[in-house]
Amino acid sequence: MTQYPHPESASQEETRPGRRTAGLDAYQPIRVAQPPRLPEVRRKPGRDRRRLWILLAVFLAVYFLFPLRTNVLILGTDDMPHRGTLGRTDTMILTTVIPFKPYVGMLSIPRDLWVDLPGVGANRINAAYYFAEAGQAGSGPGAAMDTVRTNFGVTVDYFVLIRMYGVVDVIDALGGVDITLERSLGGLPPGSHHLDGTQALAFARERYSADDIARLAQGQLLIRALLKKGLSPAAWLRWPLVMVAAARAVETDIPILLWPRLGLALLRAGPEGMDARVITREMVSPFTTGGGGQVLGPNWEAINPVLLEMFGE
Repeated sequence: MTQYPHPESASQEETRPGRRTAGLDAYQPIRVAQPPRLPEVRRKPGRDRRRLWILLAVFLAVYFLFPLRTNVLILGTDDMPHRGTLGRTDTMILTTVIPFKPYVGMLSIPRDLWVDLPGVGANRINAAYYFAEAGQAGSGPGAAMDTVRTNFGVTVDYFVLIRMYGVVDVIDALGGVDITLERSLGGLPPGSHHLDGTQALAFARERYSADDIARLAQGQLLIRALLKKGLSPAAWLRWPLVMVAAARAVETDIPILLWPRLGLALLRAGPEGMDARVITREMVSPFTTGGGGQVLGPNWEAINPVLLEMFGE
């Protein structure tokens, strides 16, 4: 073992200033070398911006293209101010929207279709709204949706309720609509027609020149004419007036967050690209009820393939 001299035994020569002794050297601190400093890594602003744009693009794609399908029940009531607000849904259109394709399908349901109304029993399908509203105001749309779910076996996510008397103001705010008929329909001859609000409502409701099945096409033609006129650049300046009129005539439970998503799908499909169908005469069996009512019994063997093709259910 190495012996180090005691500091007190060191000679004056050894401790004179300027001289370092071997004994004191043993007590000097050990210097530790510092590790080399790594260069600072700086993020490039361009890379961060690209990452932000990618995340934004993914978010918009998910927002506008999903969920894959949304089903909406469009209801048109026959209530009028002069006879009260309690009416029936003379127009029922089961609509499906698939933003990814895009695909917009509309299936019109006859008002006289004889089905089972939950909590009521067998009756016309357009009476579901009436009975519910008579019991509790505001419950009609939900009852109509339940009736469609129960009988058609199709998921119904939301509803759009259109008070038919309010359609007059909406169409007038648009400056009228244009329809072209290949054959006589709704009391109008073949050819092109420009209709104001009153004329358009009369066309949609006319029922003397055709039966209930034929009248379904009139409602679809009016809806497509409304969309075509509303989406045209010439009508963009009229949108504020249209929105004011629509606020009085239309009620819906579709969340505002979904409006741009469904609107873009409608815009991409276009009025002429919609798959517009009706429940035809081959899909129903007319009969007379015990009370003497003329109604239509559903032929589910003919209806179900259409439901599967359009709604996947």
